[in-house]
Amino acid sequence: MPDKNQNPVTGWKIALPVCMGLAVTALLIIDEFDPATLDHISISSRSITFLISAICLMLLRDMGIIWRFRLLTDKKLSWTQAFNVHILSEFTSAITPSAIGGSALVALFMNKEGVSAGRSTAVMFAGLLLDELYFVVASPVLLFFIPIGELFNGSNIIASTISIMFQTIYIIICIWTTLLYIGLFHRPDIISGFLQMVFKLPVLKRWKHKTDEFGHGLIEASAELRQKNASFWIKTGLATFISWTSRFLVVNALFLIFTANINHAVVFGRQLTLWLVMIISPTPGGSGVSEYAFKQYYNDIGIGSGPVILIIVLWRLLSYYLYLLIGTIIIPRWVQHKFRFTKTLST
Repeated sequence: MPDKNQNPVTGWKIALPVCMGLAVTALLIIDEFDPATLDHISISSRSITFLISAICLMLLRDMGIIWRFRLLTDKKLSWTQAFNVHILSEFTSAITPSAIGGSALVALFMNKEGVSAGRSTAVMFAGLLLDELYFVVASPVLLFFIPIGELFNGSNIIASTISIMFQTIYIIICIWTTLLYIGLFHRPDIISGFLQMVFKLPVLKRWKHKTDEFGHGLIEASAELRQKNASFWIKTGLATFISWTSRFLVVNALFLIFTANINHAVVFGRQLTLWLVMIISPTPGGSGVSEYAFKQYYNDIGIGSGPVILIIVLWRLLSYYLYLLIGTIIIPRWVQHKFRFTKTLST
């Protein structure tokens, strides 16, 4: 297990993704930005309305995740504690490669907020399962309503690559979702045994003694989750749906600032596929890769390079840099309090 007394916040971890994202955005502006395209853009009640709508959608996304943390922990987390866990998760996702993300540390964050290790891990896996189910179900629904040629704009190599990567990643997610379901609801001992095997590795051996207690807690928490009624899973599923759908609709709202003539299903569908592809991004929080891929993927919308680049800036401000800012403000104080409290108990 990760060291609970290790401060995960360091300056370079914050500066690196910020610099990468800003560098790529700057290059896009230098290479493709045409000031003349902004002549037809003005601040109006329409633009302000849809900018506020985008902000509200992000807030709705956050509320969905926070509500789900409360539901999955049987309200053992207060609204404030669930908010802390959410911000911690988003912040660590922003400063680590997308393939790692903040989900892997959710169990640690909840444990520091007073939730047992086993339950925290079960909640983490349950959250992952609900997230993956959203993509497993939403992807074929989108493909049913949106022609392949419109969803995957094949006019450039980036868009064509996204199409190929999406198909591969979708298959992997289906397999991963099946394994999560079996491990969480039928054979939690498999997860426990797998982790015990992993922590035999030399680099992780120092934490091996903690896996036995964790394994027993996971099995107990898994048994509790299996006993939950349909209402519980409907609510957690609804919270998941609200969270992800709101997040993807942010881009629809941002496009509406500049034009009303867009295919909303295509814009939404491309956000979902782009998000899946960004899962394997090697950069912290997808910095640099996200901005460039977005520009290439949406280059056929027909509103000009200037507005698209502005949309990229607003999109990353709301969905990425905002969490870096909030995390930078909240997390140091949270770490100091929680780690000091842990050390006090151990003395």
